[in-house]
Amino acid sequence: MKWKVLAAAAAFCAAATAQAALTADQVKTFTLPNGMKFIVLESSNIPNANMYTFWKVGSRNESPGTTGLSHFFEHMMFNGSKNYGPKMFDRTMEANGGANNAYTNSDVTVYQDWFPASSLETIFKLESDRIAHLSIDPKMVESERGVVLSERSTGLENSNVRMLMEDLNSVAYTAHPYSWPVIGVESDIKAWTLQDLNNYFRTYYAPNNAVAVIVGDVKADKVKAMATKYFGAIPKRALPPAVRTVEPEQKGERRLFVAKPSATSANLMVAWKVPEANHADHYALDVLQTLLTEGKTSRLYKALVEQQLATSVGADATDGFDPGLLYVFAVAANGVDAGKVEKALLAEIDRLVKDGVSEEELQKVKNRKLVNLYRLQETINGKAQQLGNYEVFFGGYQKLFDAPAAYQNLKPADIQAVAAKYLKKSQRTVGVLAAKEE
Repeated sequence: MKWKVLAAAAAFCAAATAQAALTADQVKTFTLPNGMKFIVLESSNIPNANMYTFWKVGSRNESPGTTGLSHFFEHMMFNGSKNYGPKMFDRTMEANGGANNAYTNSDVTVYQDWFPASSLETIFKLESDRIAHLSIDPKMVESERGVVLSERSTGLENSNVRMLMEDLNSVAYTAHPYSWPVIGVESDIKAWTLQDLNNYFRTYYAPNNAVAVIVGDVKADKVKAMATKYFGAIPKRALPPAVRTVEPEQKGERRLFVAKPSATSANLMVAWKVPEANHADHYALDVLQTLLTEGKTSRLYKALVEQQLATSVGADATDGFDPGLLYVFAVAANGVDAGKVEKALLAEIDRLVKDGVSEEELQKVKNRKLVNLYRLQETINGKAQQLGNYEVFFGGYQKLFDAPAAYQNLKPADIQAVAAKYLKKSQRTVGVLAAKEE
């Protein structure tokens, strides 16, 4: 059969790529006496390197009154320290051929540096200085506070999905801090005090709350020597308090409607409760998400877009320390109400739960997952992101090397089982955004 030929070809490509992929024995690690862990991968294909620093702090660590502080520090970390004034972090890095970025989500804040390998010492100077001696200057705080407020209002206005997701989270969760937005609540952003900021920084930006990943044209022993020199003197502090709140079991469907007068088409979002990243069902759920919405052969693309009920479909689920949500969303076609889209979407979910998936369908998704997994490892950027994610969320970077077998070993019954287990009416929250209620 044709699909078997395609599956075999894709599997061959994945296997060929795997031969050039990184292996566990190539990765080296060390932990400084202050508790800061470093993961190093020597990769000399190009004379560049990167440094990804994963801080175990996100919006789940905040509380009412301080929401948005994790994201705010993503801004403040570029605005001055003892030896580098405001904006000098970027300027110094750029002068040494480097670039940077950062992101914050509900669980982590990650700082990303890319640079010529010869600039490693400069990068370590920059990073260690802002960890040890960040400047929380009142004038800079007020300037960045305005930037974040503008970012919040502009983002919500420009993105229907973001607006709907923010309100849906507040309904799907009744107790857990995943209920509030990563960027923070507007009134909290306006009200943070300098004491709030100083307490937050001292609590979460301790070296023993971070994992640094260095990948590129470097030598592990040199990285260790430099890390000891520049990061070793930063004092260890007590680990941050654990997040103790456990979201109560959801016992029935929840619904919400968001009115946005400027919306030209209805937006539908359905979210189901799913377990944390480091759970036995992770890989089956990951495949299920792809099978539902990724590509023109996906279940919901064919059921909604091809049937002209929706113009687009998508899904999202982020790695998290605590149980989270699997989101599926769709934009209704012109003149189609959200209720009709919802009915067709849920009917397709019910069909999958009842009838399961075919070997052909599953193999196609598994091939895609394996190719994507190995493709990421073709760049130092992808390697750093993968190693850091597995170290932080899955109990150790070594788990990365178990992922190919975890995908390969999935059976159709596994996908049907997780669909039946998690995609239940009692576990879902349904949100609609539209110009007016239907």
